[in-house]
Amino acid sequence: MNVTPTALPDVKLIEPKVFGDDRGFFMESWNARAFAGAGLDATFVQDNHSRSRRGVLRGLHYQIEHAQGKLVRCVVGEVFDAVVDLRRSSPTFGRSFCLTLSAQNRRMLWVPPGFAHGFLAVSDYAEFLYKTTDYWYPEHERSLLWNDVALAIAWPLAGAPVLTPKDAAGMPLAAADVYP
Repeated sequence: MNVTPTALPDVKLIEPKVFGDDRGFFMESWNARAFAGAGLDATFVQDNHSRSRRGVLRGLHYQIEHAQGKLVRCVVGEVFDAVVDLRRSSPTFGRSFCLTLSAQNRRMLWVPPGFAHGFLAVSDYAEFLYKTTDYWYPEHERSLLWNDVALAIAWPLAGAPVLTPKDAAGMPLAAADVYP
């Protein structure tokens, strides 16, 4: 596995070793010993799986209490994935990082606690898996406004995204609850 820091150094791009032949492929998507050896010592308590059609934008989500670390990947289709540093004490506070995750590239992204996360389905359908380091607490969940100009996220949209009312009413960074 290759673990690379991104423009937000605490966010890591993970490229697993993939063993393929004419039968298909095999890869480890999680191995506690290997990940700890790469500096990603996480204990996961919940696995989530979502399916979205093209144009669905989910996020940018975070929990202000019980902050979740997330190991994310796309297993069907393709998504444009985005993270935002919400740690006020961080030198990268308010900065975003984006990349494409797909079933084809098999990349994963480690999103540590203290970051908002979201994605846009850019294929006809996308299935997205993520492991979390804490449980979901709806009373602590927050949504950062997906199109806040302060975030400078260039979502690859052809028209308006499909949003939940909660995501459409997300808070701009300047007014959002953030971490110390």
